[in-house]
Amino acid sequence: MSSIIKYFNDGKILSLISDAGTPLLSDPGRLLVNECLINSIKVTPIPGASSITAAMSVSGFNDQFLFYGFLPKTINQLEKVLNSLSNNKFTQVFFIPSKKINFYLTSFKKYFTGRKIIIAKEISKIHEEFYREDIDKLKMINNSFKGELTVIISNQSSDIKKINEKKIVNKARKYLKKYSLKDTVDLILETEKINRKKVYNLCLKIKNEKN
Repeated sequence: MSSIIKYFNDGKILSLISDAGTPLLSDPGRLLVNECLINSIKVTPIPGASSITAAMSVSGFNDQFLFYGFLPKTINQLEKVLNSLSNNKFTQVFFIPSKKINFYLTSFKKYFTGRKIIIAKEISKIHEEFYREDIDKLKMINNSFKGELTVIISNQSSDIKKINEKKIVNKARKYLKKYSLKDTVDLILETEKINRKKVYNLCLKIKNEKN
């Protein structure tokens, strides 16, 4: 890295390029950018092809979106992240290694019920393909995809949010007749993979209504 900075300090111009999309997004090239910024070296972007905007442009989903990049590789860390992201109502974009697609789809089905999904491969290339489906109807993929996939989860509709809350409220009313507030929250979280604080607040509200 220091040798590259030396080139800049000698008055030379260097370019960071990629033959597969825009570099620096979920890319180690950002380490170079940060080093340049630390050394007060001007960095100038040149717009190029990006699978993020390309896939979003043909998704048909709400264009208020969150780009997350690569998800955790272990199931425990993945579920923590998806539990948080499932409460985000915006469209969400991920990069996923093709050989791990079914590992992630299993968790998407668990946390993003009621939404739609697009799996994009080889955008702008000869074997470009977009796979679209409702997440609840989604089946595991047998295709031998290669490289990295761009996966988009649709925005959460207000109807889905109302249905989810109604389901939790119904369970809370049932459990609070027999169990404590804490036990009720724990029981609900065994089957409903959503934010614990949100479940607690709903259950507390119902408990207070009874008193």
